[in-house]
Amino acid sequence: QVQLVESGGGLVQPGGSLRLSCTASGSIFSIAAMGWYRQAPGKQRELVATIIEGGATTYVDSVKGRCTISRDNAKNTVYLEMSSLKPEDTADYFCNAYVRQVGELQFRDYWGQGTQVTVSS
Repeated sequence: QVQLVESGGGLVQPGGSLRLSCTASGSIFSIAAMGWYRQAPGKQRELVATIIEGGATTYVDSVKGRCTISRDNAKNTVYLEMSSLKPEDTADYFCNAYVRQVGELQFRDYWGQGTQVTVSS
């Protein structure tokens, strides 16, 4: 099995910064992509940013210029640096990884439990 553990959420004032981390562990052969999604109260989960094994990244328009996703392949860890945070960034943030386990041929999606980010004065 594969487990994803997030950390780094919390309460921050508007304009502030946070760094989220997510580490994947288990019988991992390869991770094709890692990413962050978020879900605000009463809203659907949305993609925030993704990064593939080669380093290419994508971002939702609402966070471009304010967030940076990065990845440490050796540690199976993905980071999300967020700055100039706004109240509308308030949400539960979930880590996602597209993983091929040892002994398997296919990749599967795995999710973390989520970490809460609250932007409020």
